[in-house]
Amino acid sequence: MHIEPGIVDSAKMLLGVGTAAGTAGYSSKLVYNTLQERGHISLALRSAIATVLVFCFFQVLPHYAVGVSEVHFILGSTLFLILGAGPAAIGLALGLLVQGVFFAPMDLPQYGINVTTLLVPLFAMRALATKIIAPDTAYVDLSYRQTLALSTAYQGGVVAWVAFWAFYGQGFGVANIASVLSFGGAYMLVVIVEPLVDLAVLAGAKSVRDLRKTGLVAPRLYKA
Repeated sequence: MHIEPGIVDSAKMLLGVGTAAGTAGYSSKLVYNTLQERGHISLALRSAIATVLVFCFFQVLPHYAVGVSEVHFILGSTLFLILGAGPAAIGLALGLLVQGVFFAPMDLPQYGINVTTLLVPLFAMRALATKIIAPDTAYVDLSYRQTLALSTAYQGGVVAWVAFWAFYGQGFGVANIASVLSFGGAYMLVVIVEPLVDLAVLAGAKSVRDLRKTGLVAPRLYKA
């Protein structure tokens, strides 16, 4: 989902700085909530796990340049369900930063844009989860329909933000519209895979309930 260098020129990059600052502010609220739930050690452990996973999603798993951006298996809903919103936000931001610093320095000027593209859909997915998941339902008991809804919300949000940045940077020319549509069509294929991954990971977590005592997972994973 990295916006390719040059899509948004330096004169327009300030907006990305502003949106990134907004995501940092809201992420701080989620991080504070996590601290209140399980303390700083659990937060640090889950954030470290999320960071390593996100780095692997970007750098190790297959990824392909399509249109204005790249198609990645980010698995944002998986991170949210297993680790919680706060650690997921930290992991997405730091994993993206580590990948940029060590492997894709040409992407660093677009960091604000790219981190916004990752985090705002996470916030929207969290809000959706409160609407479609009953308060007494643990995440290990979610249905395919619920995981599909969360995955679609996250991946759809990523596509929407990529489209916004592309149109903001390059306008509504025919070539740019075609490039955005090709990216969106390819990226939504991830929606087919991600709910299945979610269910597989949740099934694995359900069979290893001792994880609830370790602080390595979100409390809501096992107990509503």
